[in-house]
Amino acid sequence: MQINQKINQIRASGTAVIAQRTKELIAHGQDIIDLSEGQPYYNTPHDVIQAAADAAFAGHTTYTPIPGIPELRDAIASKINSQSNTCYSTDNIVVGCGGKQLVYNAMMVSLEPFDEVIIPAPYWVSYPEIVKLAGGIPIIIKCSVANDFKLTPKQLEEAITPNTRWLVINSPANPTGSVYSYQDLQQFAEILRNHSHVCILSDDIYEAIVFDHHKFWNLTTVAPDLSSRVLTISGVSKSYAMTGWRIGYCAGEIDFITAMIRLQGQSTTSPPTPSQYAALKAITGPQNILQKWQTEYQKSRDLFITLLRDNIGLDIHSPSGAFYLFIGCSRYIGHNSYNGKCIKTDHDFCNFLLEEALVSCIPGSEFGSEGYFRLCFSKPQSTLRKAAKRINDALSGLSTDAS
Repeated sequence: MQINQKINQIRASGTAVIAQRTKELIAHGQDIIDLSEGQPYYNTPHDVIQAAADAAFAGHTTYTPIPGIPELRDAIASKINSQSNTCYSTDNIVVGCGGKQLVYNAMMVSLEPFDEVIIPAPYWVSYPEIVKLAGGIPIIIKCSVANDFKLTPKQLEEAITPNTRWLVINSPANPTGSVYSYQDLQQFAEILRNHSHVCILSDDIYEAIVFDHHKFWNLTTVAPDLSSRVLTISGVSKSYAMTGWRIGYCAGEIDFITAMIRLQGQSTTSPPTPSQYAALKAITGPQNILQKWQTEYQKSRDLFITLLRDNIGLDIHSPSGAFYLFIGCSRYIGHNSYNGKCIKTDHDFCNFLLEEALVSCIPGSEFGSEGYFRLCFSKPQSTLRKAAKRINDALSGLSTDAS
């Protein structure tokens, strides 16, 4: 069977590949601590599960309208309007099978050959590949740890060309946990006002997980005059511990949302029906669980950083949101070996941790930033203590000087 060249040029998801290898090792009896997957370790709240069961027993097991049930779309519009300077109605909302599908749909309905999409790096692994699948060109902009891994206004200005169609903003960010401030987005808005052909994809999937004095902001709140050019994508996966329910949502101008619905109608059609009722309960029900989890995530972040900071070979960045540590490991690369294997790359470094420390993590190069690795700290504190000890013990046998 023939496979087209576009697919042959797409890389497999690095996070998915490593997660699969980890699962296989665990299935074969290896005592692996899996810090590779990005999902909450909490279970979905009981009342949300009950809502799905009640809906199923009530007969809500058939197809729904392609963009989702009206009640859920109304609830999403109300939620976004309450935290942003928007006046969305049901017609401004489409519900899909997770945020990834909606990013894909947005790129597919908007990009022509040679259109460019500005993607700050470190980035979520799927952004560049989705852009390429849609026929566009990902423009990767390396962001420095000195600026908290965030895009600078100067970088944005220099990256925009007549072919630029999208700027991707992911805040809080995967894999770094960086959060764009009100002032950051204000500076972006000043630039974007001079480039009316550029739209903004705001990936807000980690919006409920923000630490310390930081606050989540969407560009529609900071610059209401740009709202018509902002496409907001979020979902219930990370906030409500519902990764397996596969519900994401998207808000934007009606004409664009209508185009996305048209594409969805010829691909997945409607999202899973019981999952939609679960998402409706999550969004409209009590929200106190989010603050509780946020507090627990912050405690886990602080604990894990404290345990790993004893290792002088690691460069640890403290995230402002999400539930990842994005750690520099370049001091261990290029001059170390183990079991006859040289550590030449961050992939080699992560293989070392998997084989020697029995801890699974993701190389930074998968996120467009070599010399780093990502760990998910959404785990019980006992697991984090065990993982940190394993990592520190394994690295104690490696030198950090380039002799």
